Amino acid sequence: MVTYIDAADAPLKNTGQIRLYSKEDFAGMHKACQLTAGCLDELAAIVKPGVTTQEIDDFVYAYGLERGGIPATLNYRGYTKSCCTSINHVVCHGIPNDKPLREGDIVNIDVTYILDGWHGDSSRMYPVGEIPRKAERLMEVTYESLMIGIEAAKPGNTTGDIGAAIQTFVEGNRFSVVRDFCGHGVGKLFHDTPNILHYGRPGEGIELRPGMIFTIEPMVNTGRPHVKVLSDGWTAVTRDRSLSAQYEHSIGITEDGCEIFTLSPAGLHTPGLTIG
Repeated sequence: MVTYIDAADAPLKNTGQIRLYSKEDFAGMHKACQLTAGCLDELAAIVKPGVTTQEIDDFVYAYGLERGGIPATLNYRGYTKSCCTSINHVVCHGIPNDKPLREGDIVNIDVTYILDGWHGDSSRMYPVGEIPRKAERLMEVTYESLMIGIEAAKPGNTTGDIGAAIQTFVEGNRFSVVRDFCGHGVGKLFHDTPNILHYGRPGEGIELRPGMIFTIEPMVNTGRPHVKVLSDGWTAVTRDRSLSAQYEHSIGITEDGCEIFTLSPAGLHTPGLTIG
């Protein structure tokens, strides 16, 4: 049975209870998330052919440090980088390295900063130079599915309503939704209850209540939804080598809808695309 708890009374660990945060908590979360969003804005001018994902990671580390933020992924469960960079058929958790980006690539950059104890978690897709129309369409549909999922995130609805909205839209555009990874509670913890599936049935799952904070982060493939994790223990790729895309926002449920904490300060929600 699902239980809800005032975040002020909850221990700093995942107990399986759903934390309900205050307006003051929302303000702290907004500040951390805007640090992350600002970094993602700056990356729009950096991502180009010839740039390595290690250079991107170095920028993410320096950008946060200069502003009082610590990358949440750095040394998290043995992960040694400040962000995740997932290229083409990499679904998520791609590890930055010295291989340069190439014309026509698409890359997801996932950044989480810890600022004053709050975790600001977000990711965006970036085109590398001119990209094929199929890749561009994948990015468009993935972003639109995120925003459709966010529209369903309001009191009285359920996590299943979010997943169903995303799945219906994605599959209606002849793409597939990854099942192996999901959104999650976030706030004082990096990963918390509840899990937010990007597929499902309306009315099923956990009831959404004001004060909940979580991410929505659909991963969408041009081919089949199946993935595998490589021998490094982190990098997840599509089994059929099809392209994959992901966008992510951190949100908080309000009395009449939700607040998107990770909105782009510069309006660069979809770098390289005309939507958003």
